[in-house]
Amino acid sequence: MHINVEPGDDHVVLHLRGEFDTFYCHLLDEEIAAIQKNGIHHAVLNLRLVKFINSTALGAIIKASKALGKEGGKLVISRPSAFCRDIIEKVGLDRVVPVAEGDEEAVHMLKEGLEPIAPSAPAAGEQDPSSVIFRLVDTERLRHFVEQAAAKNPLHGHAFGENWAGIGRMSGLDGEGLRFTWSGGTTDLSTFDMGQMLAVGTELLVKFRLPLLQRGYCEAKVAVSFLEERSDGVKVGCAFGEIDAETRGAVEQYAEDMAFLKEELRRATDA
Repeated sequence: MHINVEPGDDHVVLHLRGEFDTFYCHLLDEEIAAIQKNGIHHAVLNLRLVKFINSTALGAIIKASKALGKEGGKLVISRPSAFCRDIIEKVGLDRVVPVAEGDEEAVHMLKEGLEPIAPSAPAAGEQDPSSVIFRLVDTERLRHFVEQAAAKNPLHGHAFGENWAGIGRMSGLDGEGLRFTWSGGTTDLSTFDMGQMLAVGTELLVKFRLPLLQRGYCEAKVAVSFLEERSDGVKVGCAFGEIDAETRGAVEQYAEDMAFLKEELRRATDA
């Protein structure tokens, strides 16, 4: 990872580029110590070009925020990549360190305490790291819903074939299973039909990522253990069935890292 320093009148903008992991945390510590030594206690952390960040690096950001805050200063995160934004929101870091959509807004927040604007959608081509790709194990069950959707709207039947895979958004993950929400995509299924399709006991093949751990998609076979129909789709809870030991270990490490970060954030909030 590289850090470029852009000085301002009473602040600095730190532009980070590359992979921000445990090995590079000392770089941020050193930059924060250096600017404070020069009497500057306001900083913007631009994460636009950071494509990977782990739990230790997030802990370093919390540490930097505390260090600046002790001297009456402030840290604001600017323009995080889709990867970074997802992690920041998941652990709740944005409740402690404000997030801006750009450097100019971040500087205004430093000087005037403005509230950040609503986050924008990921740019075209950026993959949502919270995606959960799922397929029904029972192809006959899937065919039933394919035919049902085609009967309701023949023009869209091509978008929901027998090789179909759904894409949900992960809302929780631990060693026992995962949770995700699904809006139905292009299936034209009603919320009730979605609930029927993913009823408790339904077996799924799933692929998902572990954002804090640098690896590709993990795969597992799961069974739906919880389902809630909502106005905008369904919330699904799944218990792991078939999952290899390495993947389960990675999932447990991810859950442990998330728990550690949330505890660090709780302490930062209580301080």
